[in-house]
Amino acid sequence: MSAPPDDDLFTSAAEERLSSRAPLATRLRPRTLDEVVGQRHLVGPGAPLRVLLERDALGSAILWGPAGTGKTTLARLVAQASAKAFVPLSAVAAGVKDLREELERARGRLGERGRGTILFVDEVHRFNKAQQDVLLPAVEDGLVVLIGATTENPYFEVNAPLLSRSTLWRLEPLGDDDVSELIRRGAALEGVQVDDEAVAALIASAGGDGRAALTTLEVAAALAVAERAEPPAGASGIASAAGPPTVELRHVGAARSGRIFHQGADEHYDQISAFIKSVRGSDPDAGLYWLARMLDAGEDARFLARRLVILASEDVGLADPMALVVADAAARAVEFVGLPEAALNLAEATVYLATAPKSNRVTVALGRAREDARGHDRGEVPMHLRDAHYRGAGQLGHGDGYRYPHDEAGAWVEQQYRPSGLEDRVYYEPSDRGHEGGLAARREDESDRGPQRQRENHQQRGPAR
Repeated sequence: MSAPPDDDLFTSAAEERLSSRAPLATRLRPRTLDEVVGQRHLVGPGAPLRVLLERDALGSAILWGPAGTGKTTLARLVAQASAKAFVPLSAVAAGVKDLREELERARGRLGERGRGTILFVDEVHRFNKAQQDVLLPAVEDGLVVLIGATTENPYFEVNAPLLSRSTLWRLEPLGDDDVSELIRRGAALEGVQVDDEAVAALIASAGGDGRAALTTLEVAAALAVAERAEPPAGASGIASAAGPPTVELRHVGAARSGRIFHQGADEHYDQISAFIKSVRGSDPDAGLYWLARMLDAGEDARFLARRLVILASEDVGLADPMALVVADAAARAVEFVGLPEAALNLAEATVYLATAPKSNRVTVALGRAREDARGHDRGEVPMHLRDAHYRGAGQLGHGDGYRYPHDEAGAWVEQQYRPSGLEDRVYYEPSDRGHEGGLAARREDESDRGPQRQRENHQQRGPAR
């Protein structure tokens, strides 16, 4: 029987190293708040979450943020800082029966020993309404302190009563410096060096996800260590025997099956710029080219989806209202399907947006409105538009003179909707392209029913771009 190829020995040695220890992200999990990387707005000196943790005064909370930003780490630090018992649950695996059992244990713990309970529910958005309703009384009466972690918008995924009884803490994606610090710590623990190109690739491929960066580093380090012991035939650039093994760009590429950024930060931003400008310029073939190139380089599909959602409103706008629907559907498909199949969803959205009629009039209108909204003479809400539903509002004159549009012909009425001094400012001027052309005609019909609007401010600003 012939000997196995060198690269098989190389891979086998790396796999053996990886299987013999806990994951790097677990071994590097912070044990104190000072060891936490990123989220300085929450856990930096004097930051609100840190103050509450140090005083063991944190009530029920929802930790909301992207994957790999430290939600589970913060939950465990809460447990470490508290005298309460810490009970972790995964919303993926736990059912109503599991919840009820844990709540009964918490009741017994409190009654028998006077010790409270922190119930940590990872992926809390996976709990259905019935499961969340089971938690509500326990959270409301203080039987448990709920710490929920979620990557999804809790305003959509967590029941309003439960959310209203919890403090919402938003975690942000890790910055490049934060990921670089994690790489430094991970390399030290793995006993390797990481060259500058490899560091840049690890940062770029992580997309603000610290766990992803450490997972890739761990595999790349195992490959570099194994290569030192069993150099594959024809390998070049292998570190000398002196000093620790060096993780290079090729190791990162192998760790990610070739899906890494093979260019620096400038090229990354240049390519996303070219992608957006190609779609804005109605060139579907160029859009598909840059999409394919970035996906092959390992670009985060979620990032590309976010850019398409922005473009749908920024550059297509109301010329084709379906553009935002298509872009949003592609973004959701990316989360649901994942790569490589989600590349088809991104391609479909790219072609749709590139071939759609274009209008930036909503973008221009928002800019104009913001200019006035941030000005010094913003004015007060007109009396007839103020809330008149509460007791005593009528005595204050709230709602006096308001005309209900549905009582008028065509459900349209000419009345002042902005503060005095701003009522004649024109922000949104529909183009004649696509669906927006119909909006322009309808607005013209409506304006004919009342006094001619003044447009001096538009003449001062100049026409929409």
